[in-house]
Amino acid sequence: MLVFLDFEASSLSDRSYPIEVGWVWEDGRGEAHLIHPAPRWTDWDMRAQAIHGIARAELETKGEDHAAVARRMVDVLSGHDLCASAPSWDGKWLSALLRAADLPRHSLRLRDSDDVIAESARAILHPHLPADRLQSALETILTLDDLREGAPTHRALEDAQGEWRKWQRVTERAREIAGEHVRA
Repeated sequence: MLVFLDFEASSLSDRSYPIEVGWVWEDGRGEAHLIHPAPRWTDWDMRAQAIHGIARAELETKGEDHAAVARRMVDVLSGHDLCASAPSWDGKWLSALLRAADLPRHSLRLRDSDDVIAESARAILHPHLPADRLQSALETILTLDDLREGAPTHRALEDAQGEWRKWQRVTERAREIAGEHVRA
């Protein structure tokens, strides 16, 4: 099953670590976790805090144990198609979380949600459009949807839901176009 995932982090430095994770399944169910920092995670950037609005003190008092969050992720997300809007950053934080929990860092893998969304639309359109029109229709759908997309909220679950909503809009429009060609 397809899963849209997002992390918030302590900063964008090399020593940054995940502070929140959220994911949304293709059926719309979602889950989010504030992450209590591992003992060696000390990096903190007040500019990042101003963006996501999560204080380190909140993580220390309300955050879930980092290893428990990592185990939860591996337990429920293994074997599913995980995607993120910034897979290099989100992958870095996923890897940091898994390593801190002594889990194999490649237990879970991320793909770029833009690629997944385009693949989903292409799969819908392919049987109904001639090859010379397929790419143009796909680009039009994606471009029009990009114009609709608002700024990220910088909260993990809400941003994962934004990617899920984009996937829904794009695949719905692809089905509409495919249906128009079936009726034509």
